[in-house]
Amino acid sequence: MPTVAADIRESVAHMPAASALALDGVDWDEYQAVLEELESRPGVRVTYDRGRLDIVTTSAGHERWKEFVQNVVRAVCQELGVDMESYGGMTQQSRRHMRGAEADTCFYIANAERMRGRDAIDVTRDPPPDIVVEVDKASQSRRKLPVYATFGVPEVWRCFVRKNRVEMLQLRGDAYVPAPSSRFLPMLTGEVLARFVERSGKEGQTAALNAVGEWAKR
Repeated sequence: MPTVAADIRESVAHMPAASALALDGVDWDEYQAVLEELESRPGVRVTYDRGRLDIVTTSAGHERWKEFVQNVVRAVCQELGVDMESYGGMTQQSRRHMRGAEADTCFYIANAERMRGRDAIDVTRDPPPDIVVEVDKASQSRRKLPVYATFGVPEVWRCFVRKNRVEMLQLRGDAYVPAPSSRFLPMLTGEVLARFVERSGKEGQTAALNAVGEWAKR
């Protein structure tokens, strides 16, 4: 076992919720060893960008946002009759590009039929997720955008927990730019999504999701 992987495993074991660890000079094999070491540990996200390793631990608020956003997408797709496949926090990685990232959650919509039932994703052959969701307490996901751009992820939603705000970004060339709404679910805007998340905190998630379903029927 590479020493760096063992050291990182020990460091992560003592990291509090919603904290971050950054290391430079990590090679690809060490990154793979870290992924293996942390595979069974929940609430940890690992990003690798050409030697830099970023590890972030999640929090209860982070997970609440993530789960609710997942459920909103499912509810909207169900009401609209839109096919959707959710792949959670799957790892996208490329040794050729020396980059890798784990989303908080992600969805295939335009490519849902193609990816249906797949248990393994190969970024060299398969399309990237249509939507990647990143839940931030600060702005950690900013460093992940170039990684997602490398893989050609067309849309990223950045959810800012402290500000109760959602920023929808779409890939233009090799960079992400703000978008007024989702390309794949045009009725969903950042403002609408944030409003339903806020409502879930006040009324409960069941009531808020019922409201999402009624809203999507209009």
